[in-house]
Amino acid sequence: MQLFVNSKLNDSLKSALRQQLPADVTATFRDELPTDKQQAAFQAADMVLGNPPAAWFAAPLPTLKFWQLDSAGFDGYKQAQLTASVANMGDYFAWPCAETMVAGILAMYRLIPELAVLQNKGQWIGAPLRDRMGLLRDQSVVILGTGTIGQAVRQMLMGFNCPIKMLARTDPKADLHSTDDLIAVLPETDIVINCLPGTAVGFVSAQVVNAMKPGSIYANVGRGSTTDEPALISALQSGRLGGAVLDVTATEPLPADSPLWAMPNVLLTQHTGGGQPDEDAGKVTKFLRNLPRFLAGEELENAVELGRGY
Repeated sequence: MQLFVNSKLNDSLKSALRQQLPADVTATFRDELPTDKQQAAFQAADMVLGNPPAAWFAAPLPTLKFWQLDSAGFDGYKQAQLTASVANMGDYFAWPCAETMVAGILAMYRLIPELAVLQNKGQWIGAPLRDRMGLLRDQSVVILGTGTIGQAVRQMLMGFNCPIKMLARTDPKADLHSTDDLIAVLPETDIVINCLPGTAVGFVSAQVVNAMKPGSIYANVGRGSTTDEPALISALQSGRLGGAVLDVTATEPLPADSPLWAMPNVLLTQHTGGGQPDEDAGKVTKFLRNLPRFLAGEELENAVELGRGY
């Protein structure tokens, strides 16, 4: 069987991967092939590790049986017509993404961005800041999305005694299932955390933003396309929303002329939410855990359906 590795791995990881593959599996690494040979090698593969160009999926892929994505998101592939088993890196990136959101929200409540600016300027203000500081403890939260990231955020916030509601269109265990359900609870919600996939384009509409509780915080670690960014900017500029923690934006990198750069009530984490040591090693480990499951006909870890978006 042929394995096409799209992920860029260092020589040590390439060697480790080769050593742990079954004897009948041969790995071909995209970055070791001439550019004009790469797509043909992909099309001939039985298995794929990584995220090849979406355009490569336009042609039929009759030999592809198992595809291990090296990301949590995969909305760019929703049009791909495959019979192959597909898995993502959902739980691997869920915990760092969740930590980024909780850290950002805590920072907003505890004025950490403002304090960091004061430190950089060498200015001591101290006591007058104290009564402007908030507490994450006991704040009411709505988490958009019940996938691995949303569940990780929920678990972390339980330690702060936060009342939590979760929204998902089809998950029967979710508390909320529609825009109307969400809008009904937003006036009493202190924090909205968006963990939605890219298939939920525009879900956080101007209507949703305008229904949010005055002074509340919006956080997004899903996709920038899920949010009406002009409506969010307007709500932040007017002071109606208390702040935003944004790991993702509608356009990335964020354009230099975006108002978000200069807003003191916005914390931009620049799509680093999933960052952690040895990310590439984790991708190889996930593939090697799923490979024997695939070969044995067992359920994959983090199995996904491209068309459904989760």
